[in-house]
Amino acid sequence: MTTTNDSESNSTTPDEEVVVDAVVEDSEGNEAAPTKATDRLAELENEGDIAADYLEALLDIADLDGDIDMDVEGDRAMVAIVGDNLNQLVGSNGKVLDALQELTRLAVTQQTGDRSRLMLDVAGFRAARRQQLTDLGSEACAQAKDEGQSVKLSPMTPFERKIVHDAVAAAGLKSESEGDEPNRFVVVIP
Repeated sequence: MTTTNDSESNSTTPDEEVVVDAVVEDSEGNEAAPTKATDRLAELENEGDIAADYLEALLDIADLDGDIDMDVEGDRAMVAIVGDNLNQLVGSNGKVLDALQELTRLAVTQQTGDRSRLMLDVAGFRAARRQQLTDLGSEACAQAKDEGQSVKLSPMTPFERKIVHDAVAAAGLKSESEGDEPNRFVVVIP
């Protein structure tokens, strides 16, 4: 893939917008039409850019230092605020982070007109929680195999249950969610 810049000069002021046209080429270097995957990737990258702008403004208002990292994973834009002393943006058990993620999704939705499934992490909280839940799912699988009985886990959020279900499936076992929100939990079946 090659890109061309439509602006006459490479020097821009912060208020100027640079327009970039992407040209997609096939394996032989011939110009080709963008694919649906290319279009979706561009949409997700745009979501990440909008979220980054929103979060940078929020960090400025709160007088907090942090860097914004953006990525696309699967069919989601992934945005992370990286830095020290960001615990106030995580809150107790990630409650502030959850609220901040919803606000960020709303900011993206307002600009794009489409519902966003963007995931936000702050100071590695979600990454660490994902690892904890993956380990919990693996331990529950081992327990279910050893005892030959179903293992019920503590209530979790939908995001947390999804991670456990994925870990259980990777171990070759089955799981299901039971109960009603906010007390819905995962059951690992041997």
